Amino acid sequence: MLMRTDPFREFDRLAQQLTGAVTPGTWSRPSPMPMDAYRSGDEYVVVFDLPGVSPDAIDLDVERNVLTVKAERRPAALDEGVEMQVSERPLGVFSRQLFLGDTLDADRISAAYENGVLTVKIPVAAQAKPRKIAITGGETGSRTVTGETVEDTKQVDA
Repeated sequence: MLMRTDPFREFDRLAQQLTGAVTPGTWSRPSPMPMDAYRSGDEYVVVFDLPGVSPDAIDLDVERNVLTVKAERRPAALDEGVEMQVSERPLGVFSRQLFLGDTLDADRISAAYENGVLTVKIPVAAQAKPRKIAITGGETGSRTVTGETVEDTKQVDA
């Protein structure tokens, strides 16, 4: 299971929208990046929107079950004498941290970046997947458990 780390980040985002004050993120105070997360079979998929970010400006780390994604969108290099008329695309540093539950396999995380979208796949750990357990006990006999015949044994204490 994935968990967000900063519940106040949404308040910051709403305050920025209401006041119209958009400040570029810095390495010490990064801006949030939009994401979606869902489970698909035996893995969780987290998708981050990072349009205009170069793949070499993306940092993806896992430490103690915390997944950290940091990216930096730098301003475009303009020729001398060019005067910017409108600048609405956010620049600066963007970051997101997710706590990975113990049921996820942090050693087998994979990531791909295409068309401004970073897709991170986190498999469910083998020990967390459902499995069938054979039942033994009581009188000697056999019965069918999950489609196979199981011999019951009686244990006698000496």
